[in-house]
Amino acid sequence: MSDATPDSTAAADSDGAAPDFDTLTRDIADVPAVEVITTVAVHLMSAAAVNLGLAEDGSDHKDLDEARKLIHALAGLVDAGGTEISSFHAAPLRDGLKSLQLAFREASVVPDQPGQGPGEKYTGALYG
Repeated sequence: MSDATPDSTAAADSDGAAPDFDTLTRDIADVPAVEVITTVAVHLMSAAAVNLGLAEDGSDHKDLDEARKLIHALAGLVDAGGTEISSFHAAPLRDGLKSLQLAFREASVVPDQPGQGPGEKYTGALYG
């Protein structure tokens, strides 16, 4: 992090007062690893779901290539971080990952062979 302070005119809010950054942010060192890992996983899950067309107006945002990348990254994170965050936190992430993998398989016009789908390198083959 840098010691430079933001330009006061750029940082001013609508009433002209500079925001109190100490109350808006916290030092990353104070954030527990489990919180960082689960937050990143939830962001990956959300983005993958949108790209699978599972969000409102889903067909407008459907992009299976992007979904594949996000699911694969999520699987790697869950595989690597799962043992570090306890089963209490990892189990819901694994369930969400499996749901996304099955949704991907269902959305694909040409399904991947078992073991070749997104993230299956880490989770093992899914049959659905």
